[in-house]
Amino acid sequence: MTRTVSCNRPGHHAARETTARRSATPRTSPDEPAPRKRRLPAVPQPSFPAAVLLRTALDVLAGLRRHDPRLLLSVTDAEHLAPGVAAWLERDLTPAAVRHALTANLPDEPLIRPAAFLAHRLAAQLPPLPPLRPPAAPAPAPRHPLQTCDGCDRAFRAPEPGRCRDCRSDPLPGGRLAWERRSLPLGTDDEERAP
Repeated sequence: MTRTVSCNRPGHHAARETTARRSATPRTSPDEPAPRKRRLPAVPQPSFPAAVLLRTALDVLAGLRRHDPRLLLSVTDAEHLAPGVAAWLERDLTPAAVRHALTANLPDEPLIRPAAFLAHRLAAQLPPLPPLRPPAAPAPAPRHPLQTCDGCDRAFRAPEPGRCRDCRSDPLPGGRLAWERRSLPLGTDDEERAP
């Protein structure tokens, strides 16, 4: 007599026997490790994890359940995902934009591990760094209106009426200012003008 084993369901009978044996023997030894929870995927890390940035990231994660109740996260999961959200915020994205990226186009079926799903999205859809911007140039000086000099009737720009730069600063021989010389009547000599 020949015995044929089907390969369509390999280990089918053996799997039933092992599960029956496992369930029949209770775990009594404390040395035997408890079944591990599967680890979450790695998330991007911010270049400078500031406390304010991480607090904002935790607020974004805590608010996700308001958009979809399936995105309820534990404290441990939120702490694991916070650096990933902080890396997004570091790239000049607003918290609303990060929230939209994490909650848009969610699958219709139930989420078994929402933290793992969010960790995948944080890593896979990480936006590029913003372009480096040169420092902003200082604002140009305000352009003042044209004024007429009280001493020489020359036009100059100033916030208020008064004397032009030459009339304020040019001393002539004898200690007079330039505007004093210009204001003397025509035909008089400089020597006569001296006090």
